[in-house]
Amino acid sequence: QVQLVESGGGSVQAEESLRLSCAASPYAWGTYCMGWFRQAPGKPREGIALIDLHNSTRYPDSVKGRFTISKDNAKSILYLQMNRLTPEDTAMYYCASDAREYVCRDSFDRGDGFRFWGQGTQVTVSS
Repeated sequence: QVQLVESGGGSVQAEESLRLSCAASPYAWGTYCMGWFRQAPGKPREGIALIDLHNSTRYPDSVKGRFTISKDNAKSILYLQMNRLTPEDTAMYYCASDAREYVCRDSFDRGDGFRFWGQGTQVTVSS
């Protein structure tokens, strides 16, 4: 069974930090890449962090320097450390994975084509 389960969301004040976790089943873990995406009400889904099997990472400018993606291979858990949060970071956060290199390379912006998704965890940042 393919499963991705996010946790760690919550409500924080601006400038605070949160760490999101995504526990993956073996099939969802053994893929080419895993990523974090978010979607705020009325906005398109946005890719915010990606890590591939070579441990190469990608971030958009909106979170670069504030967010860090990492993996614990022993526990099959994907993390997203989020620092200096702002109200603009308020969204539902999802983890996703895909086994196809071209999807990981070309579909990070919106996550279209990523095969496996979690249910999401809400992050709310107040000013």
